[in-house]
Amino acid sequence: MSEKILKNIQKEEIVRLAELVSIQEGQIVSKTLVQNKAVSVTLFAFDKGEEISSHESDGDAMVTVLEGTGTFIVDGKEYRLSTGETLVMPAKKPHAVYGEECFKMSLVVIF
Repeated sequence: MSEKILKNIQKEEIVRLAELVSIQEGQIVSKTLVQNKAVSVTLFAFDKGEEISSHESDGDAMVTVLEGTGTFIVDGKEYRLSTGETLVMPAKKPHAVYGEECFKMSLVVIF
């Protein structure tokens, strides 16, 4: 029997990732699609003003904004990403995420 890798997403069905998470007032909502020793895939929905404070990851983290605009601080440098834009945040570098407005993103971390 094979291990179930993907969860919380339909197979053989066209989906819009941004529709799999909803903005909720005063919250950051997340939905994990994959989590194992090699890779993590998570969707996030940030309400305006919500943030994930500075932290580091053991893997390279690739974010893609699915809807709206988010601000990312990587090793002290600020990046403002809008719908369809992607940024790779290198492993072991401090990074933070801030919702200047409501926005949604996907996060893929390769360990």
